[in-house]
Amino acid sequence: MEMHIAEIAERIRGLRGMLEISQKEMADVTGFPLEEYCALESGSTDFPFTFLMKCAQRFGVDIIELLTGTNPKLSFYTVVRKGGGLPLERRKGFEYKHLAYLLKDKLAEPFLVTAPYSEEEQGKPMHYSRHAGQEFDYILKVSLRVDFDGHVEILNEGDAALYDSGHPHGMIAANGADCQFLAVVIQGPKEANRGEDNARPSFEVRK
Repeated sequence: MEMHIAEIAERIRGLRGMLEISQKEMADVTGFPLEEYCALESGSTDFPFTFLMKCAQRFGVDIIELLTGTNPKLSFYTVVRKGGGLPLERRKGFEYKHLAYLLKDKLAEPFLVTAPYSEEEQGKPMHYSRHAGQEFDYILKVSLRVDFDGHVEILNEGDAALYDSGHPHGMIAANGADCQFLAVVIQGPKEANRGEDNARPSFEVRK
């Protein structure tokens, strides 16, 4: 078990304990069966993004606090220079950089995402995810195949999509090369974030 996964799990357990929230309630909040939630909280497996987002919303903390153990401090503005950002990593190759990790009280989570091209994935069913709110994706390089609950679109460089992320959606790189895109996750109302999603990309903090 990698240390940063264990550290994130410890923060989740600690905050849940301090707030006197049961594991059953957190399982309901995050949309996981109780057994799967307990496995995630133990640090034995990677964390899907919306799992972390929903935990942070229930605890009333910034998601960055769960990921790093520190609170964002800036309240006015933040600048991330080229090549900067908080690196996050998905086991299957997706790479993310959080572009506003120093700003507190964010209404959205902006990421620079690199999706790896896989010929094997092209013929497989898409892995769906869903989370309350909206998502905006802008393609910077190459192409992204996006499945909006059965409606498939190929987004090429310069294309953009804004959608209700409460509907099932999935994405993979297309056209033979890795895709780079800007993804802005816009949070929905807190009371709406009690849903299903165990397919969102798993994030690891790279130290």
